[in-house]
Amino acid sequence: MAGKQKSVYVCSECGGQFPKWSGKCPLCGEWNTIAEEIVTVQRAGSSVVRRAEITTMDGIDTGAETRYLTGIGELDRVLGGGIVPGGLMLIGGDPGIGKSTLLLQICGHLSEKFRILYVSGEESARQIKLRAERLSVGGENLLLLCETDMDAILEAIRTEKPDVVIVDSIQTVSLSEVASSPGSVTQVRECASALMREAKQNDIPIFIVGHVNKDGAIAGPKVMEHIVDCVLYFEGDPHSNYRMLRCAKNRYGSTNEIGVFEMQDIGLCEVENPSMMLLSGRPKNVSGTCVACVMEGTRPLLAEVQGLVSPTGFGNPRRMSTGFDGNRLALLLAVLEKRAGYFFSNLDTYLNVIGGLRLDEPAADLPVALALISGLKDKPMDEGVVAFGEVGLAGELRAVSGAEQRIAEAARLGFTRIIVPAHTLKTLHGSYPIEVIGAATVREAYEKL
Repeated sequence: MAGKQKSVYVCSECGGQFPKWSGKCPLCGEWNTIAEEIVTVQRAGSSVVRRAEITTMDGIDTGAETRYLTGIGELDRVLGGGIVPGGLMLIGGDPGIGKSTLLLQICGHLSEKFRILYVSGEESARQIKLRAERLSVGGENLLLLCETDMDAILEAIRTEKPDVVIVDSIQTVSLSEVASSPGSVTQVRECASALMREAKQNDIPIFIVGHVNKDGAIAGPKVMEHIVDCVLYFEGDPHSNYRMLRCAKNRYGSTNEIGVFEMQDIGLCEVENPSMMLLSGRPKNVSGTCVACVMEGTRPLLAEVQGLVSPTGFGNPRRMSTGFDGNRLALLLAVLEKRAGYFFSNLDTYLNVIGGLRLDEPAADLPVALALISGLKDKPMDEGVVAFGEVGLAGELRAVSGAEQRIAEAARLGFTRIIVPAHTLKTLHGSYPIEVIGAATVREAYEKL
């Protein structure tokens, strides 16, 4: 029976629905994100109810887990070992960061064994062909469809029966039965749900490209996170050639892995040794620098942390950080003043992580503190020193996981000394080709350098 239409107001940031418009979203607190959406309400009437199929848990045959290798080792690492059949994967990132390039490179490898349907709602077939020629991608198994109607896309999937589907992007396609413009929260949610049903019913892995908003998040994230199986974010400085692929959600693997790529003329190339890349161009005999060793999933990474401390010309000193949480920086400065006797209250403090890497792990606390103290004292640290450890509110150093992997990585890259929490020394076994120094407090760690 035909339905009637009504208006609801939906927040583009959190997906919340409200009966009337307001300037500020009551749920997420964002301003000017609520827009009107027209929805169709089905009237009550007779309908045929489909009988659901029920099976027992023991009656399900999983067999050996099969994953499709993409041919890009860094991407396989982030995905948890490859593409899972029936998985719905969302890739987001800033415009021009390399999302479409990466997906075309995947097509180049997978098309040797599988049929791939590449759906584009943004570019023409000629534009995609020009990029594919630059990346040396082609073949009879690579099918191209330039379409924005979701109904036509679903029909093409059922007709061609591809092994892998790529939709670029979810904000450009729309369903005809949804009375709203493409890219709206309602359209994004319904189109993603339709693709999810198609992926699960036919065991077809589907990649979705999602645009990002002004805050760097995928548009409509809350309405898509629970739909897709895997959420991948492209990160990186737009002025740098290096890109990092980070996993925010993965039902089939770890969410802590990252992949590192370098953008070249032939496409995105894997960076086999990210630590060397992050430490390239490191200055010598300069105060305010320290090398941090953090864990990204199962991989230890070494990154340079730089701290600059200078007298302030204003009433309130400035606190700025890039690649490190600003609230965590304020906490460390308070600990250094109260517990260690290093005063920053009348000084501007700037912190930067080189290479576009973001340090979210607590193990980065100690190298950040050492870089700030070195900048305050204006005394360069030894170039062969690496540090890791969590700083508590009492100024103590707390142990972190993966100590042996971090020490081995520092030794492999030629560092001579590593500062670790004192408790970590009790958990180490064997000898290492690097001097391991334990410290109980932040002040003790700096005095032992």
